Amino acid sequence: MTSTWLPLKTGPHPQADRMAVTSFVCGLVGTLIFNVFFGPCALVFGFLALRRGTIRRLRAWLGLAFGVADLVLLVVVSMATGTVSWHV
Repeated sequence: MTSTWLPLKTGPHPQADRMAVTSFVCGLVGTLIFNVFFGPCALVFGFLALRRGTIRRLRAWLGLAFGVADLVLLVVVSMATGTVSWHV
């Protein structure tokens, strides 16, 4: 039995595609833990992925949205509790 290698469907800049996915994952993880770190990382990776021409534009935009949500959540919880911490 032989296996066939299927290439990944990527655009002209595969690093940008990886950045879009990283942005999404950082934003999603940041809503649960350590959003003071993962929120800005999601914003940076999402912005860079869009600037470099990713074909995964939706993931990059979702990463940006989650990054903003992480920082808004941090500010709201910090104002409510009086500390800069957030945990599940």
